[in-house]
Amino acid sequence: MPVNVLIPQPLRKLTGDQTKVTAAGQYLREVIDDLEASYPGIKERLLDEEGNRRRFILFYVNGEDVRFGEDLDTPVNDGYEISIIPAVAGGSRRIYRRPY
Repeated sequence: MPVNVLIPQPLRKLTGDQTKVTAAGQYLREVIDDLEASYPGIKERLLDEEGNRRRFILFYVNGEDVRFGEDLDTPVNDGYEISIIPAVAGGSRRIYRRPY
């Protein structure tokens, strides 16, 4: 079952700069395994050593955040769209003042 996977900028060097790729699997976890077969090294960026989703990687299946459902065991069907979103944190607070 092919699904469309949207690849974020930080992972595109692993997919040959492709923004969207296809992969197969009945569950999100299987789709990630299929991605690894085609694009070696991508799985270690998405999952930790125990095979769990990395803390700052979010997955959306057809616009739904998998953290609030079955996470990596989320079922997928032919034609579904999976978005990989690296969470962004941090930054600095700047205070801009007008010159007098």
